[in-house]
Amino acid sequence: MFDSSELRDELHTLKGDVARLLNTTKEGIFDASKSRADDLADQIKAALNDLSETLNEQEDHLDNLIADRPITSLASAFALGVVIGFMLRKH
Repeated sequence: MFDSSELRDELHTLKGDVARLLNTTKEGIFDASKSRADDLADQIKAALNDLSETLNEQEDHLDNLIADRPITSLASAFALGVVIGFMLRKH
């Protein structure tokens, strides 16, 4: 009526199939994750390069602005320092 050896053989086969499936899935997930991480790293590098270029351009613009108006720049920096000093003293 109930053959335990057949059931044992089927369970053993099922165990092998599940193990193989898990290993395949694990490798697939790892490969997909690595691929997505590499893509994200490339996007971050590109964004940082763009940011670097923009900051360099703005730095050059600011240098020119300060060189063209040194007294105005000095007065603005002094006024900003006074305002920040008052704000910090109140807190």
